[in-house]
Amino acid sequence: MSEKLKQYREQIDKLDDELLKLVNQRAALAQQIGHLKEGGVVLRPEREAQILQRLQKNNLGPLSNAAVAQLFTEVMSQCRALEAPLTVAYLGPQGTFTEAAALKRFGSAIHEQPCATIDDVFRAVASGAAHYGMVPVENSTEGAIGRTLDMLMESALQICGEVMLPVHQCLLGQHRELSAIKTVYSHPQSLGQCQGWLNTNLPHAARIPVASNAEAARLAAENPHSAAIAGSQAAALFGLKILVENIEDDASNTTRFLVLGNQQVAPSGKDKTSLVMSTANRPGAVHDLLVPLAKNGVSMTKLESRPARSGLWEYVFYMDIEGHQADVHVAAALAELKQVAAFVKVLGSYPVAV
Repeated sequence: MSEKLKQYREQIDKLDDELLKLVNQRAALAQQIGHLKEGGVVLRPEREAQILQRLQKNNLGPLSNAAVAQLFTEVMSQCRALEAPLTVAYLGPQGTFTEAAALKRFGSAIHEQPCATIDDVFRAVASGAAHYGMVPVENSTEGAIGRTLDMLMESALQICGEVMLPVHQCLLGQHRELSAIKTVYSHPQSLGQCQGWLNTNLPHAARIPVASNAEAARLAAENPHSAAIAGSQAAALFGLKILVENIEDDASNTTRFLVLGNQQVAPSGKDKTSLVMSTANRPGAVHDLLVPLAKNGVSMTKLESRPARSGLWEYVFYMDIEGHQADVHVAAALAELKQVAAFVKVLGSYPVAV
């Protein structure tokens, strides 16, 4: 070993010791904060968002901002668990992208509660069986997840946060010869995200939609002439080989997930508000919904229509706007919107995904 290398390693050892000391000091302070809360809400999404925003702003590298966010999310997760471990319900089973989104947002120091359906995630949080829930709401390639939108309309839960997860699909199987694959299992969204690749590389394989990508991997593990489209984490869980990586048709393929909870989130300084509304069936009604936003300088980032359950050819509109509902200009826009819309429900204000 060279003397220079030895010196570098000694410096790293000293820094590791100092980091350990500082992290434990942080953990001790978190414990003290937990005592002051006296059983109150453990997670403050706005506070954690502010911490990550500040650290990324001050980051000089060489670590990327994404790496800084991942590192400190885990630090906060371990410190938070000293107050009280959170139970997080998510669309399962283990090995799904929704689990990956839950771990990205909350870190590993949580009790995971995989659920069979999106409805079950909502029920787990509403009943108090879980502190928070994680559900997919839209994909950049395949669009909105209708069941999540419907449940947001019906439920009293609030949106407490969002996660943007780059989705890289893999072909998993027992053998590497693509010519031997007769069946491909996956969630319908994932099949849609990879249809171009499948048309080119497995044009004759039957495509079987299943409830989740983890379920697809389980089925592929039972049949040597089948494969699954899933994330790389599912390969290890079900003893499969990664046959081909990154088979999604769009390299920037991203899924947006929502954090569900029973609390209203305070402003973080960089927020988003989601709402759902309906309007009278008359000319110019949709235009009237947009006027209060323009008048008060509120930017709309999403507008999605969905059939209402109240009658044939009636629709509700899901909207995301910049800002927090407590912000003066957003509050003014919402007040005016309620005057012109037949129905308005604020689904939550929450920090923009870091």
